[in-house]
Amino acid sequence: MTAQVRAEIAAERRELADLLDGLSEKQWDAPTLCSGWRVRHVAAHMSMGFRYSFAKTAWELVKAGGNLHRMTDRCARADAAAHSTRALAASMRDNANHPWKPPVGGFESALGHDVVHGLDITVALGLDRRVPEERLRILLGTISSRSLRFFGADLLGVQLRANDLDWTYGTGNPVSGTVQDLLLLAYGRKVPAGHLAGEQCDRFVMA
Repeated sequence: MTAQVRAEIAAERRELADLLDGLSEKQWDAPTLCSGWRVRHVAAHMSMGFRYSFAKTAWELVKAGGNLHRMTDRCARADAAAHSTRALAASMRDNANHPWKPPVGGFESALGHDVVHGLDITVALGLDRRVPEERLRILLGTISSRSLRFFGADLLGVQLRANDLDWTYGTGNPVSGTVQDLLLLAYGRKVPAGHLAGEQCDRFVMA
C-alpha cells in the first residue's frame, strides 16, 4: 500500500507542476480556497517540505510562538516572494518522489496535502481538473471524526453523498456533489456556488 500511495503522490506532483507551468501571471495572483492565499502562496506552501529541514521548521515554529498556522502563513508569503513561479512549479516536479510527509498520518496525509491544495487552486480558478479516482478513494478512506476536527470541518447533521461514486459519509441531511468537492468539505474548505446540492449546502458555499 505504501508503494502505491507514494506512486500516486509522485504522479500528483508532476501533474500539478505541469498545470502550474501553464498558468498566466494573472492566475498566479488569483485567490484560492485557502483564505488569504493566492495561487503563488499555495504553491510555495506545497513545496515548503522539500526546502525546509526539520531544524529550520522547528525554528520557524518557535518564531511563530508555537502557532502552526501563523508559521505556515508567514513562510508561504516569504517563499512566494523569494522564488519565481517557474521555480515553484519546478520544485513540485523535481521533488515528485521526495519522502516528505506531515508529522501525523503518514504518506496518505502527504497525498491529501497535495491533492487538496491542488484543488484549492484549480477549483478557485474554475479549471476542470479531475483528480484520478484511485487517489480520491485513498483519501476517502482517511476521513474520520478525528481528521474532521483537525481540519475544522463542521459536518454535524449532514451526510455527504457523492454523485459520481458510490460513497457517503455521516448521517443527517444529504449534501451531494462530486467526490472531490465533498473531499474539500471534509478538509474544512468551502466551495463555489453551484458545486453542491441539498438543503444544507449553503453552509459550505463561499460567500
